[in-house]
Amino acid sequence: MYNLANLLTFSRILMIPLIVGSFYLEGHTANWTGFIIFSIAGITDFFDGYIARKYSMTSALGKFMDPIADKLLIAAAILMMVAFHRIDGLAVIAAVIILCREFAVSGLREFLAELKVSVPVSYLAKWKTTLQIFALGFLLVGDASPEMINAVEIGNICLWVAALLTLYTGYDYLKAGMRHMME
Repeated sequence: MYNLANLLTFSRILMIPLIVGSFYLEGHTANWTGFIIFSIAGITDFFDGYIARKYSMTSALGKFMDPIADKLLIAAAILMMVAFHRIDGLAVIAAVIILCREFAVSGLREFLAELKVSVPVSYLAKWKTTLQIFALGFLLVGDASPEMINAVEIGNICLWVAALLTLYTGYDYLKAGMRHMME
């Protein structure tokens, strides 16, 4: 039986096609629609964990699916924004760093799971995910933002900071995993 926390996690995955579809709308409607859906997905990321812990609804399925939902959401948004030139220039490097780390950590987790080793998510990694969500939210709004808010610049700065946190937390996971790989 699914619990509320798991339903929120799965809803995040189901929002991905809606975000992708928003890129095919016209004008600023595309920006704001994608932003709204992405924001709702980001909010569910907070609440699924909060509800699971507060009401003892943690489950093996939730522990497995939550990071996958995060990675799918982030990856889909990044890929679409690169394809539609909302992430361009040197900012693409930050986006690639984020994507590469997500694949590497997923592979490491899978390898360590075979060894029956759990790799808990660090608080810094949770902040990294939050910063990625903020960065991508600003970039989704892009040039549709009010003139007094330079959403593209804010988004790019947050994206680079998230990429640096991504490298740091990825290194932490790799360092922890290497101990088990060398045994």
